[in-house]
Amino acid sequence: MTSLQLSAKEEMVERFLDAAARGDLTQVSTLLSQVPSLINQKGYSGWTAVMLAARNGHYDVVEALLSHGCDKFSVNSSSQTAYDIAKFWGHKHIANLLDRTSDSCQRVLPGSDLSQQENYFSREPLDRLSGKRTDKVWLEAKQSEPGTVYLLFSDLSPMVSSSQEDDSAEVETRLCRFRYEAVKDLLQKPATLLIFLGEEKRNKPSPSPTSCSQTEEGVKEPPAWFAIGSDEDAAELLKRCREKNCSFPKSPNRDLLKFTEEEAGVVAQARSVLAWHSRYSFCATCGSSTKLEEGGYKRSCLNSKCRSLKGVHNTCYPRVDPVVIMLVIHPDGNQCLLGRKKVFPAGMFSCLAGFIEPGETMEDAVRREVEEESGVKVGSVQYVSCQPWPMPSNLMIGCLAVAISTDIKVDENEIEEARWFPRQQVIEALFMGARPAFTVPPRQTISHQLIRHWIGMSSNL
Repeated sequence: MTSLQLSAKEEMVERFLDAAARGDLTQVSTLLSQVPSLINQKGYSGWTAVMLAARNGHYDVVEALLSHGCDKFSVNSSSQTAYDIAKFWGHKHIANLLDRTSDSCQRVLPGSDLSQQENYFSREPLDRLSGKRTDKVWLEAKQSEPGTVYLLFSDLSPMVSSSQEDDSAEVETRLCRFRYEAVKDLLQKPATLLIFLGEEKRNKPSPSPTSCSQTEEGVKEPPAWFAIGSDEDAAELLKRCREKNCSFPKSPNRDLLKFTEEEAGVVAQARSVLAWHSRYSFCATCGSSTKLEEGGYKRSCLNSKCRSLKGVHNTCYPRVDPVVIMLVIHPDGNQCLLGRKKVFPAGMFSCLAGFIEPGETMEDAVRREVEEESGVKVGSVQYVSCQPWPMPSNLMIGCLAVAISTDIKVDENEIEEARWFPRQQVIEALFMGARPAFTVPPRQTISHQLIRHWIGMSSNL
């Protein structure tokens, strides 16, 4: 019986995807009205209905799928979104439809690319409710509600569970979620760090299928989320989890790239704040101990005579370190500059990057860092998009830059090598040709997305 039901479902998905690929709006709409869950179903190579419609230039079908709330940020097995596909095949009217946020924004800022791509770690499934952080009574009440979700961190690593259906499937990593009863003893320990992350957004995809809690007035409130940073032995913490294959990842630069987009956004917020607490236990002004306040987003000095508690000095908040990361384009428009560090995997090249210095603009930081690392001078700089990078708390500001010189002279203290790569070689590296001349960072990185953005800008394929 199960096999027959599965076959029927697969047949329905196939019919839906075929209708989208053919541009049959009537059938697409009919099937969606019967089975709304078809909207984001994937077929061969991870292609969804909106991707197939975008590939074949069916504007009305794409428009209808968007109106039904399809996930336009979903990616196929080649890490392409529907927007990427539309641009790649030259359907600019569909690419504009997928890229547009609202007509009113377009009127205020005509010609601006407002939506950009949504980078990994950037999705926010939780409403941070920063105005509630000073409400101690409200926060304490939220902690013990039955729907509240807790995430456990040890040495800045979240507890996760991993599963793999078969040897060929990719390992799926999910955050382990706990309820109040399972962690209330940890909350009583002085060394425990408790961070309020927010509430699940109403009418938005959430990182978990949790249910709403009931208020006294009978109005449902979305579940609250908290992160716990514990110094308890990691092995003891793992005993609290009833799921199989639980662990604390040890290689953040690799393991934190395996979450869903929603969970990655939560991890970015929690890990960055916990990393700040791990480095700022003492007052930078007088050296005394500090205490946690405002739901974990402020630390105050315990020395009542410290001048940090007076006037405008009363600020000790989580830090964010801005970093420019840039793809430098050759004056001929058909090559880009990429570099590699010794720590990179063999054959991998990436965009150049560097920290913005105090009193420096984003554009000047791009020009300075490119020249320092590669010897190449840069003229025009254009912002593309940004990405939180919780290793520990960077904000990667992605830019395109046009070179005004082409000779390369590498600063070997910064990078190992830099090269100009022709567009065709970059396309082969992105889409995994048989023997690419080099490899690029994974799709979860903004470097990958900047390279993809450049390729798509003038694609006429």
